Amino acid sequence: MTAGAFLSIAVIHLLAAMSPGPSFVVCIRTAITEGFRTSVALAVGFGLGAVLWASAALAGLALLFELVPSLFTALKLIGGAFLVWIGIQMWRHAKEPLDMAQDGLARMTPRRALRYGFLTFAANPKPAVFFGAVFVGLVPADAPIPTLAGLIAVIFLNETLWYILVARLFSLSRPRSLYLRAKAWIDRCFGTLMGIFGLKIALG
Repeated sequence: MTAGAFLSIAVIHLLAAMSPGPSFVVCIRTAITEGFRTSVALAVGFGLGAVLWASAALAGLALLFELVPSLFTALKLIGGAFLVWIGIQMWRHAKEPLDMAQDGLARMTPRRALRYGFLTFAANPKPAVFFGAVFVGLVPADAPIPTLAGLIAVIFLNETLWYILVARLFSLSRPRSLYLRAKAWIDRCFGTLMGIFGLKIALG
């Protein structure tokens, strides 16, 4: 595998990671409501989710989806339903005041945030297809294990570091203050977006 191909995959994935989606919405809200430390754990969960689908693509899951379309459809429906459920919860609790702790917004433990991030990312099986499409043209069949491991590591870092940056920006005091002043409307907007993303994944 050439260095150019390796770099191409890294850049393509970084651009894909930066495109808004369910993870972006969850990251922003978590950064504002829970603070930066918890959001870092969430970002690591996203990174692990990316590793899951990238590894699955390397293992041939994308090909399996082509051979057994019903499996892909089932995963999309389950994942989409999970995201719609998140959106409904945001709507249900939109009017509830935020319980502000004296030392920050740490209502969600880092472990729970990591699990939540992983499940949110894993709820969308489409990255497996994305990775499969990218890998099939750029990763040779005889690529050595260390090269594949390096590729997975770069994908993890791309996803995690991008969302750590997003978390840092939205955990600052000004975005937090804006959120507290318009919590009900913002939560409803976020809930609506999550519902749309869920339906798009399930029906797309």
